[in-house]
Amino acid sequence: MFKNLYTRLAAVLLGLFLLIGVLYILLTLYTTRLYFQEVNQKLNRILAQHLVSEKILMKDGRVDEEALKNIFHMLMVVNPAIEVYLLDPNGNILAFSAPPGRVKRQSISLEPLKRLLSGTSSLPILGDDPRDLNQKKIFSAAPITLNSHTEGYLYIILGGEEFETEAQMLQGSYILRLSMWAAAGGLLFALLAALLLFNRMTRPLRHLTIAMEAFRQSDFSEPPDFPHRFHVHSGNEIDRIGTIFMQMADRIVRQIRELRDADTHRREFIANITHDLRTPLTSLQGYLETLLLKEGTLTTEEQRNYLTIAIKRADQLGKLVSELFELAKLDSPDVQVRLEPFSLEELIQDILQKFQLAVENKKITLQINMAEHLPLVFADIGLCERLLENLIENAVRYTPEDGSISISALPENDRVTVKVSDTGSGIRPEDIPHLFDRFYRNDQSRPYSNSGSGLGLAIAKRILVLHGSGLEVASTINVGTTFSFTLPTYEARS
Repeated sequence: MFKNLYTRLAAVLLGLFLLIGVLYILLTLYTTRLYFQEVNQKLNRILAQHLVSEKILMKDGRVDEEALKNIFHMLMVVNPAIEVYLLDPNGNILAFSAPPGRVKRQSISLEPLKRLLSGTSSLPILGDDPRDLNQKKIFSAAPITLNSHTEGYLYIILGGEEFETEAQMLQGSYILRLSMWAAAGGLLFALLAALLLFNRMTRPLRHLTIAMEAFRQSDFSEPPDFPHRFHVHSGNEIDRIGTIFMQMADRIVRQIRELRDADTHRREFIANITHDLRTPLTSLQGYLETLLLKEGTLTTEEQRNYLTIAIKRADQLGKLVSELFELAKLDSPDVQVRLEPFSLEELIQDILQKFQLAVENKKITLQINMAEHLPLVFADIGLCERLLENLIENAVRYTPEDGSISISALPENDRVTVKVSDTGSGIRPEDIPHLFDRFYRNDQSRPYSNSGSGLGLAIAKRILVLHGSGLEVASTINVGTTFSFTLPTYEARS
């Protein structure tokens, strides 16, 4: 019943309003009683003094019964709730207007009488009720003096037994009942208004809860559908939570999709790597077994040919394993980049010498465009060498005979831009976004001898990421491909 936030808020608010209502009623009854007592005592404060001034009620310690009866009769006619008591100088009750047997006290405390007569205390002042040992009521009092001597006191209880309880006071006062109904109506209206406001304020939270539950039931694979959009700059906490959740949900959905795609690519990659590892391994094993089976029957030239092919397959196998190990090492969080200044032009020249034979065999035209006084770059020379080797090897592999390869290094602001271009078959646009994915290959139909492991570009991109840079590609089918990246200059670093 109290599972959702709105129901709990409504229950708490209802309890709070009931508590406030009860406290308000009790406070109103209490203050009303005090107000009635104060007004009544103020109006009748001099009543006893007025009666004492008109009649001699006591003389030489004796009570004038006739004068006292006249006062009793007159006050009973004017206000039956008034009770009159005649006290001696010590507060003992000598006579009273109440029915016999109703008076429970024999004496009255004079301290409240003296406070009232002094006029220094604020009203109401309560005195002892002769009819109740535990009750106190408002009163009027006056000393009975004769020849400057106090003969006793006239003590008048103003309230009598009227309004003994709050229920009697509420029942006897139309104004009080009206104010109670007005207060109850006001509290009810405030409660309904607060419930409506709570409903409006918690509506986005309910929508958010429904969307989050739907998102959970979809196994976090479908973005949540919100009935309304949240406003991140509204300042409302629920809007900010909703906006953050939307961003988190979109990111979770995107990451799950990426993980699924990566898992698919990983499976394909493992299948490809398994095939690539098995192909040279099987070939290597086959030639070695042939050498063992035909030992003594092969000519020297045939044996050399078999061993040459076996060594070639072993080299291919070793290169693939080396690239896998290298990529794993670059992905390690402990990898260290040793930055130092070096000449990029000299590094490129050294690397091109390694591919000189391959370029000449395919009759590829090699073009080098280096800026004069090319500034030193600040990077890891070993990683940059691996990066350039991968890009140039990739260009040589996919450039046909009589094609051309262009390498340029030009300064731009505080960086050096390097471009490696070829006139190969190009890359399809739909393959470019996945080109640097280590689990992706777009050349599965190529024979092994003409295709790489699919790790060279992934290694190149990872090296540039470690240098705070990126690898960009521009390609046109049957025209060629250009890879470009930038490195910071040493002058900018210093």
